[in-house]
Amino acid sequence: MPTYEYECARCGLVFEEFKPMSAPRRERCPECRGKVQLLVSGGMGVVFKGSGFYKTDSRATKDGGEAKPADKGGGAEGAPAAKDAAKPATDKGPPKTGN
Repeated sequence: MPTYEYECARCGLVFEEFKPMSAPRRERCPECRGKVQLLVSGGMGVVFKGSGFYKTDSRATKDGGEAKPADKGGGAEGAPAAKDAAKPATDKGPPKTGN
């Protein structure tokens, strides 16, 4: 649910409301009942929590050092790096055009 920020034209009160997008827009100040204006804000940054967002993510080890990224199967690309290295090169350059 988004947070909406309003400013009262009469008393200057700036306040926020956390409500669903389908809820009606506030029109009056909760303090003086004056008309309010919806403010445009920069919004919030995205916070990713949990594990497995990127194949190269790492965590600190128990001894305090940084862990090395693991090349396990099922990563972001869905295939282990060792398997990709064993594939023969099949790139024969750009296709030729008929001039």
